[in-house]
Amino acid sequence: MKLNGCGKQQDLRSKTSYPRALRAGQNAEIPNRAGEVEVQASRQLRIFCDADVLIAGSASTTGASHILLQLAELTLVTCQTSEYAIAEAERNLLAKLPAALAPFRLIVHAAITIVPPPSPALVESLANQAHAKDVPILGAAVANESHFLVTFNLRHFRPRKSAPLIQRPGELIAQVRRSLIHLLN
Repeated sequence: MKLNGCGKQQDLRSKTSYPRALRAGQNAEIPNRAGEVEVQASRQLRIFCDADVLIAGSASTTGASHILLQLAELTLVTCQTSEYAIAEAERNLLAKLPAALAPFRLIVHAAITIVPPPSPALVESLANQAHAKDVPILGAAVANESHFLVTFNLRHFRPRKSAPLIQRPGELIAQVRRSLIHLLN
């Protein structure tokens, strides 16, 4: 959703030809120059969004969380999350910001790939790497080969040397910006 020049909300998805958000494991059908549809497996940056990032991205139209979700809606990155994170976000929005629940659901539909939950064995193996309530989040990010896990709660996770790297949304946006600038040089 975006405000048009008259201050009214307009749904940009109806005016674009971007593929809709995919469920994990699906391939995108992308038209080639001849207009034929080609099926391509996604080779994008995979970013797992914690519940707090989903809340921030849907409750405000400014900030790094919202920018990440916009990049995903434009299919420039893949933003992933789990049903566990969605349930946590919905629970918090209902209690604290009920007016943001509808935009949250639209953004999830438009920009997020919902991934399967991690196996119990994986969750158990990661138990010492995050707070107990965040282990399923880390497990889903690991199981679905996310490159990054974005969260505002860095203190809930132990630093990792392998993927997914854990960063705040603003740090990841700065890193993406540096990478894009590097491409121009």
